[in-house]
Amino acid sequence: MVTTFLAPQEEVSFKNPADEVVLKGTFSLPQTETPVPAVVLLHGSAPFDRNSTMLGHQPFLVMADHLSKRGIAVLRFDKRGAGESGGDYNSADLRDFAQDGLAAVEYLKSRKEIDPNAIGFIGHSEGGMTAAYAATQSDDIAFVVSLAAPCVKWEELILTQEEALQRADGVPEDQIQESLAFRKELFKVLSQESDPNKGEILLKALFDQRTTNSCYGPPEAQIAFFNSKWFRFSFTYDPATALKNLKCPILALNGDLDLVVSPSQNLSRIEQTLKDAGHSDYKTQVLPNHNHGMQTCKTGTFAEYAQSPETLSPQVLDEITNWILSRAAW
Repeated sequence: MVTTFLAPQEEVSFKNPADEVVLKGTFSLPQTETPVPAVVLLHGSAPFDRNSTMLGHQPFLVMADHLSKRGIAVLRFDKRGAGESGGDYNSADLRDFAQDGLAAVEYLKSRKEIDPNAIGFIGHSEGGMTAAYAATQSDDIAFVVSLAAPCVKWEELILTQEEALQRADGVPEDQIQESLAFRKELFKVLSQESDPNKGEILLKALFDQRTTNSCYGPPEAQIAFFNSKWFRFSFTYDPATALKNLKCPILALNGDLDLVVSPSQNLSRIEQTLKDAGHSDYKTQVLPNHNHGMQTCKTGTFAEYAQSPETLSPQVLDEITNWILSRAAW
């Protein structure tokens, strides 16, 4: 999907003072009377560039274009260790990404064109978790939009998503069950051994015992992934913790054909957590025929994601924009 930008764009850089990482991105300013509301876009779990480029699509570019045309400024930036941004992605976790997001907010507050009381986050997948966490660390966040975000611990999340994805791809049932049993053994190692060096030895021994091939790549890569600082933190982190302490308005959307972050497992918990916490301004919505990438779809598989001519569905873009603009008379 090709987007022709009409709003002025500016290449910018800002620094995360917590660890001096310099982040680079693009600031999009509406051609309207200022000051205007603004959003910071937060990526999912990969070293994405500022446009969140994946499988032939650039959803953050499309989102920035749409929001800018509707009077909302946008700051999208390369994730640390990706694109032109500094830092090391592999040594970071959700807390570091949250600090990067708050540094972006501080940059927006320095711009005279931006209403400092109307700056929020839009986060996709892990970015939705990051947004909620970051919003609990600052009183300056006016709102959070959470797209297809997890709200269970990652052991439960991954077991559910791998089963759904394999079943959608037609993997035989006995292979699915064998894969799930192996994952449970892997997670048992992570639960029982907090030291990454010792964990690596135990994980290698576990993979050496496996007699069947894995569809998830070589053992070395899987061990590095599951034993990383990022995964180990996410494995023990409960996303509901941040939601319980969230004070600002939040919109949470999930597609009913999301095979990565199941709405019945995650969006329902988001809603229940906010309700139990007595949150006064939230909206949750399941979108029919939408996948994890927030595209309209028929199956929700990654193959369909890549083949679709649609980067983000018009319904998603309108739901986000209208909700943000309805928070106040901006």
